[in-house]
Amino acid sequence: MGVRVRRVYDPADPEDGVRVLVDRLWPRGLAKDAARVDEWPKALTPSTELRRWYHAGEGSYEEFAELYEAELAAEEAAEALDGVRELLREGDVTLLTASKTPQESHATVLARLLQG
Repeated sequence: MGVRVRRVYDPADPEDGVRVLVDRLWPRGLAKDAARVDEWPKALTPSTELRRWYHAGEGSYEEFAELYEAELAAEEAAEALDGVRELLREGDVTLLTASKTPQESHATVLARLLQG
């Protein structure tokens, strides 16, 4: 059982397992049926303030990851994270994001927490 990160715009892969969208907003220009999203736990997404701060280039990825992990400790986010952990116990999970650089996004932080 494993977790991986992919762009939501990439075609679905048979090895994706449960496909979990981890962005707060629906990806631009993508039809819901084409995305093949199984779960969309919005509580797992970074706050609007944190997202804007990071995208404005005001901090490093390491700072963003630390602040985001702190946000994930909040009750609603922690419950959503536990829900994804349950999915992972049953099989593979793919975290989907519209980020152009998924390796430096919140999805990678989530993947690391789920694998750890």
